[in-house]
Amino acid sequence: MGTSQMSPQDACFLTLDPNTANNYLSLSEENRTVTWVREKQSYPDHPDRFDVYQVLCRESVCGRCYWEIEWSGCVRISVSYKSISRKEWGDECLFGFNDQSWSLVCTPDGYSFRHNKIVTDLPVKSIISRIGVFVDHIAGTLSFYSVSDTMSLIHTEQTTFTQTLYPGFNVDDIGSSVSLC
Repeated sequence: MGTSQMSPQDACFLTLDPNTANNYLSLSEENRTVTWVREKQSYPDHPDRFDVYQVLCRESVCGRCYWEIEWSGCVRISVSYKSISRKEWGDECLFGFNDQSWSLVCTPDGYSFRHNKIVTDLPVKSIISRIGVFVDHIAGTLSFYSVSDTMSLIHTEQTTFTQTLYPGFNVDDIGSSVSLC
């Protein structure tokens, strides 16, 4: 799917849901930035809170939606069904390790795509810290772009989405962060 099929109307504004944030994830910038920190945060108990180092956005993605993030460290940029498990440390709740979620894994060494424990290494010329995500729920496409002066397609996944999607982030290392742009 090319960028020519996106339009300004596809842009969506997202915020992170504090009720889903793991206790070692700090939310800032009006719930638009998440960082893995050493200090346990004082979030109240909530059934939607992840035991793993993840957070979902408040807003769901339906129809067509485009958003951008800035990342540092080791992170997973994901979309997930809301029904993903929260209270485990196993594959059933990790973004990209189950049939409930799809993830672009971003590290200083490269990108890979993960869904249902299947990993696809993605050859790219350079690692860019700004990523664009485009979802067309009806068409069943999920695309990731590196964004600098231009947009370059990193990966497109074609599938059938059976539930509403929520953007989410896994922050894999102390000090790693994701900011919604």
